[in-house]
Amino acid sequence: MTQLISDRRDIEFVLHEQLEAETLSGLHENFADFNKKTIDLVISEAKNFAVKELLPANKEGDQVGCTLENGKVTTPESFKRLYKIFNEGEWLATTEDPEWGGQGMPRTVASAAAEYFNGANFPFMMYPGLTQGAGHLVEKFGTPEQKRIYLKNMFTGKWTGTMLLTEPGAGSDVGALTTKAIRNGDGTFSIVGEKIFISGGEHDLAENIIHPVLARIEGAPEGTKGISLFLVPKFRVNPDGTPGEFNDVICTGIEHKLGIHGNSTCSLSLGSKGNCIGTLLGAENKGMQAMFLMMNEARRLVGFQGFACATAAYMYALDYARNRVQGKNILEFMNPDAKSVTIINHPDVKRQLMTMKVFVEGMRSLLYFVQYSADMALHAPTQEEKDKYQGFVEVLTPIAKGYVTDRSFEVCSQGMQVYGGYGFIEEYPMAQLLRDCRITLIYEGTNGIQAMDLLGRKLGLNKGKPIMDLFGEMQKW
Repeated sequence: MTQLISDRRDIEFVLHEQLEAETLSGLHENFADFNKKTIDLVISEAKNFAVKELLPANKEGDQVGCTLENGKVTTPESFKRLYKIFNEGEWLATTEDPEWGGQGMPRTVASAAAEYFNGANFPFMMYPGLTQGAGHLVEKFGTPEQKRIYLKNMFTGKWTGTMLLTEPGAGSDVGALTTKAIRNGDGTFSIVGEKIFISGGEHDLAENIIHPVLARIEGAPEGTKGISLFLVPKFRVNPDGTPGEFNDVICTGIEHKLGIHGNSTCSLSLGSKGNCIGTLLGAENKGMQAMFLMMNEARRLVGFQGFACATAAYMYALDYARNRVQGKNILEFMNPDAKSVTIINHPDVKRQLMTMKVFVEGMRSLLYFVQYSADMALHAPTQEEKDKYQGFVEVLTPIAKGYVTDRSFEVCSQGMQVYGGYGFIEEYPMAQLLRDCRITLIYEGTNGIQAMDLLGRKLGLNKGKPIMDLFGEMQKW
């Protein structure tokens, strides 16, 4: 079975010929070293790590999964070694500031690593992916003290991070949450509530888990206007930065899911013993605005997760079709002496592979362009350009999540069809790819919500300027 989970030539085409990624090296001092040679080296290293380390652990993650006993979650054994060497390679915070343990890499270039890593083992990649997103919240909204305590520990993978939004009665309707925050005399808050569907909410990969938690301060307005954001560590942090007392964050269950078995999806009880302490992150009653920073980044990550399943499915199906001998060529079906051919010679299989290929190539181009726009929104030479590219990010985020994952699931299904009966057998990779991919249409806002976001908010943003700018950009091509 092939281990080519992505097509390097297609990756290089998007990076070098479509986006001319090396030109980013002149926009920011952190990007200065990312010329074509360095970019190609990053691709090579990411591919090698994905194939040699991440991919072999993927099957164990699916078959063994995570277990819960006495409030503690055990992850697959191979994940522990994998997490250690992943962090030693400094892959967790590739795009973050080197001051806090990141590599300062352009998001455009990091897209290639994300494609390989998620294609090889995206259930594992959820642990570092959420950690980077949670760390980015601290970097953006944290006090100097919060940054000192948390950032480097998170961006180097010593601690992990999560995102605590969903509750039993408040899923997509976040404003209906009931988790409350009670003021303490020392400026901290006592947090009380229940959260569900928390990816990586409890595990044995790191010494501490930092939970950004949405909660309502007593007396705050109802709905999303009264929601604040808090940092709630699994273990409270001592003044010297070491983990201290357990913080009354208890895992009460893990979900037994269709896919992504290697990632622990937890129910968490906060403050059931009255001893869960959090600190405000950002301003009071501004929690949703802050959390949207992480949510939008997470939505683009989910797009990469779905796409990575799709590109892996295509590569596997292509290799299988080139080697599986079955049936005669349709032009020789009347010839009794005709030899059997590989199934890639059959028109229907060719049609399926071409359908997979065009979707995969289009999704790659779209996702990389969104990340390129995110780079330009931060570092373009003029404010006008920054605003234009930020508009692209805003408009394309629901498409990068919603459209891409819809098509990705179709591609995985087509890949299973190419395999025929073997595709339905767990011995082959298609069944897991299809199962793992399915969640990407649901979490971080269902694809129906992405459609509402696009139509209700993004098309009319700034009187329609971002969408018209995007049409103009498309017209150039």
